[in-house]
Amino acid sequence: MPIKNRFAELLSEITEWRRDLHENPEILYETHRTSGVVAEKLRAFGCDDVVEGLGRTGVVGVIRGKQTASGKVIGLRADMDALPIHEQTGKPYASKTDGAMHACGHDGHTAMLLGAAKYLSETRNFDGTVVVIFQPAEEGGGGGREMCEDGLMERFGIQEVYGMHNWPGIPLGQFAIRPGAFFASTDQFEITIEGRGGHAAKPHETVDSTLVASHVVLALQSIASRNADPTEQIVVSVTSFETSSKAFNVIAQRVQMKGTVRTMSPELRKLGQERLTAIAETTAQAYGATAKVNYLKGYPVMINHGAETAFAAEVAREISGDCAEAPLIMGGEDFAYMLEERPGAYILVGNGDTASVHHPEYDFSDEAIPTGCSWWAGVVERRMPAV
Repeated sequence: MPIKNRFAELLSEITEWRRDLHENPEILYETHRTSGVVAEKLRAFGCDDVVEGLGRTGVVGVIRGKQTASGKVIGLRADMDALPIHEQTGKPYASKTDGAMHACGHDGHTAMLLGAAKYLSETRNFDGTVVVIFQPAEEGGGGGREMCEDGLMERFGIQEVYGMHNWPGIPLGQFAIRPGAFFASTDQFEITIEGRGGHAAKPHETVDSTLVASHVVLALQSIASRNADPTEQIVVSVTSFETSSKAFNVIAQRVQMKGTVRTMSPELRKLGQERLTAIAETTAQAYGATAKVNYLKGYPVMINHGAETAFAAEVAREISGDCAEAPLIMGGEDFAYMLEERPGAYILVGNGDTASVHHPEYDFSDEAIPTGCSWWAGVVERRMPAV
């Protein structure tokens, strides 16, 4: 099953869709124009049902095969939202919205799934039902969770669900995947250290919150080096450190820190939260200060299911001749919520030698479109073959 000729024929049209989306990026749940474009195209393709407003601004299309006797229902998901980044690609189709950019390729994901939906609506050469899912707010908003909480899986009877992301550094036309834990959980924390401020010339009359906070930063690194199994992955990063005073001669009363904890297992995620809280509170206490910890649970670990991952890789190999083992990725992905609801798999498709995602010079490679579309279609036709 090589790249389908139909997608080679549709490449210029799908590229046009992708570049239009790129010019008009929308952030988080504000994907009103994007959602409208998606819904309009799905109806034009002849989808049997198109539902808007799921997960606030999500869109779902239903495509029934020539036969549905198998009773199988497969979900295919693409994300639609952009990032709050100012684009620096210089492309003729660069973002028209200052401070917003498709810097992660969601414009490409949406366009590829639309291309697959058009093909599947034309051919319907499968026995079962396809549910194409266009999700808002992957970039930190939890749109996948919102769609699931709105009854996505139950309402459409989805039995398996598959997702795909472009990946710079993987050659064009190639794929990579791994079973089990794939993308990390992404929790956030805020720590407020309260000391006793005063004059820099009289440190003995103060409880130096900056000194205390500095010890907390260093001690937090012991979670990875001394609390976690060294064969497992956890990354604790303090990314913001702000004192309540900006003066040269004042010892600050308060320090506020922010950061993230990323892990590859629910057990280590729990350990990370417990140790971070204990270290911050007891370190502060040892110096006569107090620490208040606000721990914010983010996306869970994204875990690919074994059988579905093997199937997804098999489809990829039939298209490209190979499917590499992907590395563990410490970034987050809210497709994790859908994989908690139903078995499925998430795969990477090569974007070639380009700037990394979340970079102002990143651009999705339109040459990846036929490969990605062929994989979507292949998942359906291989999983639900027509008799």
